[in-house]
Amino acid sequence: MFGLRTWILGVKSLLLHPMRSLLTVLGIFIGVASVIWLLAIGEGIGKKAKEQIEGLGADNIIVRSRKPPDEGAGGFSAPKLFGLTRAECDTIESTIETIGSVLRIRELPYKFSYAGNPDVKPIDGRLVGCTEGYAEVTRLEMSGVGRFLKDDIDVNVNVCVLAGELSAYLFPFEDPIGKQIYLPESQDYFRVIGVLKPKNATAAIGGSLDAQDFSRDVYIHIKTMEQRFGDTVIKRGSGSFSAQEFQLSQATLRVKDVRDVPRTANVIKATLFSKEGEPRQDISVIVPYELLEQAATTKFMFMVFMGLIAAISLLVGGIGIMNIMLATVTERTREIGIRRAIGAKRKDIIQQFLIETIALSVVGGATGILGGLLCPAAVDATRFVMEQFAPKILDSLPEIVRETDAVIVPLSIPLAFCISVMVGVVFGIYPAMRAAQMDPIEALRHE
Repeated sequence: MFGLRTWILGVKSLLLHPMRSLLTVLGIFIGVASVIWLLAIGEGIGKKAKEQIEGLGADNIIVRSRKPPDEGAGGFSAPKLFGLTRAECDTIESTIETIGSVLRIRELPYKFSYAGNPDVKPIDGRLVGCTEGYAEVTRLEMSGVGRFLKDDIDVNVNVCVLAGELSAYLFPFEDPIGKQIYLPESQDYFRVIGVLKPKNATAAIGGSLDAQDFSRDVYIHIKTMEQRFGDTVIKRGSGSFSAQEFQLSQATLRVKDVRDVPRTANVIKATLFSKEGEPRQDISVIVPYELLEQAATTKFMFMVFMGLIAAISLLVGGIGIMNIMLATVTERTREIGIRRAIGAKRKDIIQQFLIETIALSVVGGATGILGGLLCPAAVDATRFVMEQFAPKILDSLPEIVRETDAVIVPLSIPLAFCISVMVGVVFGIYPAMRAAQMDPIEALRHE
């Protein structure tokens, strides 16, 4: 479109004022880098949220028991059964044909200690009653030491599997396999048959599923839990006494075909909720498949919002280009007059000034892309610096912020560059037209 000679002349004109040109390029650089950075951070957050939801299984439906608000105040009354019951779970499994399997889970807070070493102080943790399929559904991995629970040999037997962190605390210098842990509150002993790899805690999802910390878990067979602990949980403290009765903390229902998940979830809700369809306060139904769809929509809206913020930066850079070029037109009025007097046409003047604005935009866009590609490294460096000098501030941030990595969106690179060039053209047209419309005689008289 433009000749090489015209490009060389345009670049030379820009180099006559290097500082002015540099500041103009800086505006485009910030705009382009902002587009790539904001979209990369948004993509990273969206990817992390998606991973957490996918960890629940898109073909799963989770029914979670919740303790309802206490009714009344003062005095003591017999505990009232709440949450999901075994009978309700059996009804769902036997009547809904689209459900392939049901994983029943019961969780109790307990203290654990090593029976063979009284010097190890009891530590608070979570006693989890489950079955053989629990490890697969929650993606727990064995550390290579021992095995997980088996439904055919570990029912009603006092054996357990330890979380990796808890095992390291209770048995810092011994092999835990075959050793016994002690529950001082119930005076029960359990023999260790396996140790799991450490697993990161999961964040709360969907407003219905609480955060899950697997670091201090002890896993026993749910049939053993029913036999040893019953359904009533009594807690005694200094001057306090509380009791609650529930049968299952959670049931994870695996649907045979992921396409049947929404329909199956509606049937489950109709089975568990009242005839009026009002949700029960003691039960929540979480559908990861629906959460994935919501997360995709939320991610799209978030990316659009972040893109608009970055576009504002490019707009500011475009205004900077127009401002500089208008000042340049005023300064070069006599030059324009001379060029028109010796035969230059209006289109030649327009081309000259457009080339300068496009050159500024291209340089700003190219350097902005290089700056944008540094986003992942910058995020990692920031996290490292905070770990070294501000660990408390880092720990106070949400987990999804602490662990999120920036993910460069491939489309953002050509998109940001094309937008930067368009900004240069759009905001350079008016100064170029103004220069071309000057009267040659008046321009020659300009001092």
